[in-house]
Amino acid sequence: MIAGPNVHGTSYRGRLAPSPTGLLHIGHACTFWTAYRRAVEHGGTLIFRNEDLDPQRSKPEFARAMMEDLEWLGIRWQEGPDVGGPFAPYEQSRRRESYLAAWRKLRDGGFIYPCNCSRKDLALSAAAPNESDDGPLYPGRCREKAVEASQHEAPAGVNWRFRVPNGEMAAFDDLRQGPQHFIAGKDFGDFVIWRRDDVPAYQLAVVADDAAMAITEVVRGADLLKSTARQLLLLRALGLPAPAYYHCDLLRDEAGLRLAKRHDALSLRRLRQQGHAPQQILNRCTQQ
Repeated sequence: MIAGPNVHGTSYRGRLAPSPTGLLHIGHACTFWTAYRRAVEHGGTLIFRNEDLDPQRSKPEFARAMMEDLEWLGIRWQEGPDVGGPFAPYEQSRRRESYLAAWRKLRDGGFIYPCNCSRKDLALSAAAPNESDDGPLYPGRCREKAVEASQHEAPAGVNWRFRVPNGEMAAFDDLRQGPQHFIAGKDFGDFVIWRRDDVPAYQLAVVADDAAMAITEVVRGADLLKSTARQLLLLRALGLPAPAYYHCDLLRDEAGLRLAKRHDALSLRRLRQQGHAPQQILNRCTQQ
């Protein structure tokens, strides 16, 4: 069984890590306000990281908007864009070498393998059980290609998957949601850490960044609980310490669906234009 987190010997360091792929909504506001308040309560440092890895969807106008909207709410950070600091700028698009170093370490350790399966291949696989909103559980069609990994000097051209230890439990005590347990190979399968279009996947990038930036507590939405199990496996493979985790309850709309960036009517930018005050938004957060 793999368990987390490990205890860091450093003071509290939290982070805000939005993606500039759309306007922030009330759900984001509640999560980021929680991250801000926890950093303040611990007398710690809060960093801002612009997770702009997606070259197709990331837009500079969204990056500007999310910083402006968070500042409007009263959220302040001590490191990141417009602040400086030893790791500035905190933009994932400018941290490629860090991700490549992590990819090489995983390749050399035999933890990853190249995969040529398309989404259509996976969808048509009758043997692939469902992995809820993550899509089909990867059936392991390319696992035998692990021996080919050492032949690749660079990750571009194929998907790279992390070989999960089937049957092993990834467990952690979430500071909000309580004890969590996921079984590798059952609750999630071999997952992509580098995309065929030569873009690092979320799981790898966030693990590398949280470690490099010495994050001691990750505050994010409860929809990422399963991602934490995957990331604990990556952290172990890379020999990195795990932070603590605090997964906020998800804010939902009137139909019971969790909010997404497509909910423009509930975007912070739209609500600001309609004359809402920051405290009105924050009051909504305390009611969830």
